[in-house]
Amino acid sequence: MFRRAFWFTAGAAAGVWATTKVNRQLKKLTPESLAAQAADKALEAGHRLKDFALDVRAGMSQREDELNDALGLHQDPERPDNVTALPGPRRRMAVEPGRPDQNTYRSNHENRSKGSYNRNEDH
Repeated sequence: MFRRAFWFTAGAAAGVWATTKVNRQLKKLTPESLAAQAADKALEAGHRLKDFALDVRAGMSQREDELNDALGLHQDPERPDNVTALPGPRRRMAVEPGRPDQNTYRSNHENRSKGSYNRNEDH
């Protein structure tokens, strides 16, 4: 009698354990859970990439300082490191607004109809 009760209890406990384990695995495979896991992995990869970029930048700066010292090049002490030179003046437009470009299809087509078209000019 005790033997049967023992095995019945052991079987019931094993069934509850297996059901719980399967339900946990099924919850991990839901679309919401998979999306959350993917987002976590993406954030983790982003943090690792950021750390790598910071390490590379620090290494570049260190190597630049070593090369500047080796070559005898020193930065201007009056200009701080975080200030860069101003960009040059803006370039003018190559084609004036409102005036069509001379190399457009329309102008070439018009030249063809006039007989002065040279096909080598297109290439």
